[in-house]
Order: sequence, then structure tokens, then C-alpha cells
Amino acid sequence: MNIDRMVIAFAGVMILVSLLLSQLHSDYWLWLTAFFAANLFQASFSGFCPLAMFLKKMGCKPGVAFY
Repeated sequence: MNIDRMVIAFAGVMILVSLLLSQLHSDYWLWLTAFFAANLFQASFSGFCPLAMFLKKMGCKPGVAFY
């Protein structure tokens, strides 16, 4: 699995977890959903993603979306 797919999978899991937590605990968990959505949106234009940078330093196989 390359970095691009890992970033998308991680964001998807975190969004689903935050939506679940918002239903079980507090609506404030929706701020986490908004954070990940905003980060994905800005990364689509800038190519900058902190998780992608971390995964690259950890030696994961690079993709084409993030540099």
C-alpha cells in the first residue's frame, strides 16, 4: 500500500470514528470530522499533508499525490 492510499484510508477511518463518537457521546466530535475533511480539501490543492510527510519519513512506499 502506498502513502496516498494510507492517507485516504486513515482519514476515512477517523471520519467514521468521529461520526460514531458524535452519536454515542457528544456532538463536539463532529469538529474532528470537520478537521479531517478540511485537511483533505487543502491537501488536494496544495499537496501538503502532515501524515504523508510522517509516512514518508517512516519509509513507506511513495505515491503520486503527495510530495
